[in-house]
Amino acid sequence: MTRRLVLLLVLLLSLPAAALAATLKVATWNMEWFTLRPAGDPSLPPSVRPKRPEDIARLRAYADILNADVVAMEEVDGPVPAAEVFTPDRYVLHFTADHVVQRVGLAIRRSIPFTANPDVTALDPYSPDAPEQLRSGADVTLHLGGANLRILAVHLKTGCWEVPLDSSRPACAVLREQLPVIESWIAARRAAGTPFLVLGDFNRVLGPDDSFLAGLDHVTPLAVATAGVRNPCWGGRYSTFIDQILAGDAARAWMDPESFRVLVYRETAPIWKERLSDHCPVMVDFNLPG
Repeated sequence: MTRRLVLLLVLLLSLPAAALAATLKVATWNMEWFTLRPAGDPSLPPSVRPKRPEDIARLRAYADILNADVVAMEEVDGPVPAAEVFTPDRYVLHFTADHVVQRVGLAIRRSIPFTANPDVTALDPYSPDAPEQLRSGADVTLHLGGANLRILAVHLKTGCWEVPLDSSRPACAVLREQLPVIESWIAARRAAGTPFLVLGDFNRVLGPDDSFLAGLDHVTPLAVATAGVRNPCWGGRYSTFIDQILAGDAARAWMDPESFRVLVYRETAPIWKERLSDHCPVMVDFNLPG
């Protein structure tokens, strides 16, 4: 070992604990009908074309580039296909128990201990025998040394992206039912003084004047990772974000807004949007207390 390297190690060991605080990279990724079921399976819409082995290999390569510590996944058919991208040697997978193809889950780096909490099933307001079923929220607690971080991953009702929340659209009526469920979850975290994140595909643009965001922010102030950023995914076709990462309690101060990134696919031909995903992964760093 060289004298320079020894000196560097000594300097690092002499730094105060706060300077050695860890960084947690958190991402969300809607993987668009990611299933291993064959085309024509009765549980899939006729228009869905399952991903080919070479598509999955590309997604796995992008997951390696992403290199996140925690990834919320949407539209994934459970842990078996997810393990093709977030490999078991690196990640532990947690999914909701929903009986739908488009499930919500989390890939958590193996070095991070966590506790799985009950699914937030109230996010699906439909009765069990209804023709349409929505997704529960995946709820876990990360144990990060001296701090716990509660995480709720969601995939909310589509179709009420930017219109007023009180619109007569049926999708907006469902989203209005989902709002108090998340408000209640946030209120419980606030009462316990627990830092938390809510992330995933909100199917909602959370602009500064948005009433959905205002409802959440009324419970407790939130940091919105996508605030003030334009979405470059697929050449900027979707200029605003519906994939969101929100932080509350102490996690607001932990979020580093300057670290926010979108992993844009190298492939640009329109066919790749179907073969990979119409969503790009978004990510942000959290500087944890030492």
